[in-house]
Amino acid sequence: MVTGASQGIGRATAIALAAAGARVAVAARNEEKLAEVAKHIESAGGEALAVKMDVADPEQIKAGFQQALGKFGRLDILVNNAAITRDGLALRMKLDDWETVLRTNLTSAHLCTQQALSTMMKQRWGRIINVSSVVAETGNAGQANYVAAKAGLIGLTRAIATEMASRNITVNAVAPGFIATPMTDPLPEKVKEDLKARIPLGRLGADSDVAAAIVFLASDEAGYITGCVLDVNGGMRMG
Repeated sequence: MVTGASQGIGRATAIALAAAGARVAVAARNEEKLAEVAKHIESAGGEALAVKMDVADPEQIKAGFQQALGKFGRLDILVNNAAITRDGLALRMKLDDWETVLRTNLTSAHLCTQQALSTMMKQRWGRIINVSSVVAETGNAGQANYVAAKAGLIGLTRAIATEMASRNITVNAVAPGFIATPMTDPLPEKVKEDLKARIPLGRLGADSDVAAAIVFLASDEAGYITGCVLDVNGGMRMG
């Protein structure tokens, strides 16, 4: 199950997991884009299920996981990727903007994890990967809500990793830097050039860079890694 799978990192992750042999439930609000992702996976010989799901709605989360389990019979991998932004200076940030971002970016991951764990614990096997952000580690002006949510994901990752280690369920996070996605596309070119100047590798990341890290953390080869935050940021934050 990949949330926020209709575009960007979520879409790339779903396609990469399918290419690695997983049957993938792709979840998001946009049915048209989800159908395109599922079609892309199936045209390459994979198996996909499009699940319309607003992760801000607990009932839609429950229904979406039931739909996926009804189709595939088990759940081995959960990627909590869905996220939104509602930027603004902390001093003037409206309570609704704060709560909406926390609900979508953090609370949803907790609720999706609850749904996943009910089946993973019975299997005594599972992989949960949370998509955090470099700004969770560095801070970022004008994004107090987004930064708080993404930092919360790191704490959630380590808490659930500790709880679930004895059940052979690993829980890790990836912290992407500035990635070329629909979320960053609207940025002015000067801003993008300024960002590149802060990145030792000298370029924005690609969604496939993050997807590759997620596929690794979901693999058998990463079975001895849990509670980890894997930075995928071109060297923006070292040490």
